[in-house]
Amino acid sequence: MPLNIEIKARANDWNNQIKIARHLQSAMARSRPTGADPVHLVIRKEKLIQEDTFYHCPDGRLKLRQQKGKEDYLIFYKRSDKKGPKCSEYFTYSTNDAKGLKKILSKALGETKVIKKKRMLFLVGQTRLHFDEVDKLGKFIEIEVCLKKNQSRSSGQKIAEQLMKVLSINKKDLIKNAYAELL
Repeated sequence: MPLNIEIKARANDWNNQIKIARHLQSAMARSRPTGADPVHLVIRKEKLIQEDTFYHCPDGRLKLRQQKGKEDYLIFYKRSDKKGPKCSEYFTYSTNDAKGLKKILSKALGETKVIKKKRMLFLVGQTRLHFDEVDKLGKFIEIEVCLKKNQSRSSGQKIAEQLMKVLSINKKDLIKNAYAELL
């Protein structure tokens, strides 16, 4: 199973935190050691409109993500419910028939919640920074450090903790659950 280290937090200074994310590339470029792998300096920003439908799942979480103008996919993941950096094991399956898949999953497993959000995605090296405006919940930041093959969880945790500091994410703003569980 692929692994990532992730955190989720309420945004405490949305506009400033986005500004910081936008400036990460230049800060990383200035601190880049000679001969460093340039892939770690890549930053890309995307705006996404997503709808996540969660299903009853006894051993983990299962959601169908539908995205306006982008690929839709089914995501199964397992992670502990704790505040702060935590390991998440996940599988994804892309689909060209999200409506049909949703109908089958809803009948077979039953839906639990539907989450609608606008997401700004920044890719910084191996890390995905999500700035989410979630209907009925507010503004959040997620950090997902996608672990490379043979990379330790503690290494990913250090990256997440460093980004928490850079983005001024306070421990009191951390949340332990998925958005669906906050409704």
